[in-house]
Formats: sequence, C-alpha cells, structure tokens
Amino acid sequence: MNSDIFSRPINLYLSAEHECSYLDNRLANSLFVDPESPIDTGVYSDLVKRGFRRSGNYVYTPYCNSCHDCIPVRLDVQQFSFSRSQKRCRNRNKALKVLNKPAAFDPVHYELYSKYVVSRHAGGGMDQPSSEKYLDFLTSDWCDTTFFEFSEDNNVISIAVTDILEDGFSAVYTFFASSPLLNKRSLGVFSILWQIEEAKRRGLKWLYLGYWIKNCDKMNYKDKYQPLEYFYNNSWHSSPPPETS
Repeated sequence: MNSDIFSRPINLYLSAEHECSYLDNRLANSLFVDPESPIDTGVYSDLVKRGFRRSGNYVYTPYCNSCHDCIPVRLDVQQFSFSRSQKRCRNRNKALKVLNKPAAFDPVHYELYSKYVVSRHAGGGMDQPSSEKYLDFLTSDWCDTTFFEFSEDNNVISIAVTDILEDGFSAVYTFFASSPLLNKRSLGVFSILWQIEEAKRRGLKWLYLGYWIKNCDKMNYKDKYQPLEYFYNNSWHSSPPPETS
C-alpha cells in the first residue's frame, strides 16, 4: 500500500501473520516501510510521530487485525516531574559518568549486550547474539543514533541506544550489567530519567518510549513517567484508549 500522510509518499508492506512477542495466544502483523524508500532524520521523525519504531534499518508499527493493544507513547520532557522513587533512583546513580559514543561496534558494549540478552531473553532468539545481529538490531545506515555510555570506576555498566529526532529522542534499547548490588540501582529506570533530562537540556520536546501494552508487564511500566501521551485513532491523546484504560 502507499501512504501520503507523511512528508513524501512512502510504500508500506504488511508482514505475514506471526506469533505475538508480547501477549500469549495472540497472532500479530506489522506494517513495514519499504526498505528501498529513502529515509533520513526528517522522514524518520515524521514516521515516529505516527507511531512507528525501528529495528536496525527496518521501520515498522504493529498492525493487527483483531488486537490494538500496542499503543505508541511519548513523554513531554519539558513537563516531566520526578516522583519520590525516581528521585531516589537518580540520586543512587548521580555519580555515573556519561559519554556519547558513536553507533558502531565496541567490544566492551557488545560483551555487556551479550550477557544482558542471554539473561533477559532466554528462548526468544535474542539469546544467541552475534556481532552482526547486534549491529543489525541497534544501528542503521541513515539514522542519527547515539550510544549513551554509563560508567563507574572505569567500568561500563549501562548503554542507552537513542535515536536523535527533530523534536526529541527515541529510546531504542537499553542494556546493563547485573549483580545483587547493581540491581538495587535500577539502571533501566535511571537510563530513562537521564534521557529525559538530556532531551530537556537540549531544548527538545519529546522522549518517544515505544509501545505501551497494558496487559504486558515488560511494557506497561512506561505509564510511570508522566505526562505521557498515547497514539491511537491517528492522533496523540493524554490518556489511553477507553478499551485499555
């Protein structure tokens, strides 16, 4: 199909039906942007505003026949205020050093990523990482992507992969070290909090957080960051659609 709702005509393709990655006993479809379409930061920013995400060079959005539970969300970083628990998380990690690293292969980053996906995504395909899969997943040929590197005592303990858009950040993926002590630091939460503050510092408006799914514990945590906007019925709203609220 062809869509002219963006700044230039874009061909879109519907994937074959496949098992849903988030909800049990569901089948899913994805709507993909033609990989041959010329994409740059402007086009990609426009797509993200319409609820699209990327995985490597592939830009997609859920497009299922019988389910509409995957809701794109974004946070207004200029209006965000910390909760008490978020302030505690920020304070626990305030000594971390943050560097902007290019979206390229780094053996230290890759080792951290490999340990993370093996422990977090057992049996899902991601638990068999390779350097090629790693780059294919996190980087693209046309996107302005930064690997925000968090370190302590010269040890890299977390990476936030972030796309820089015209109007904000898109949080692509975060991976971090795990240990009894580090787990108390809530590095995943801190990554989001830091991106919020950095986007605000740069004068940007939004942090795009991907998909919020009410009935999926791995995806419904995003409503802890407010004010959140939800994309459905082709526009952004300040609350979830009635059927998921």
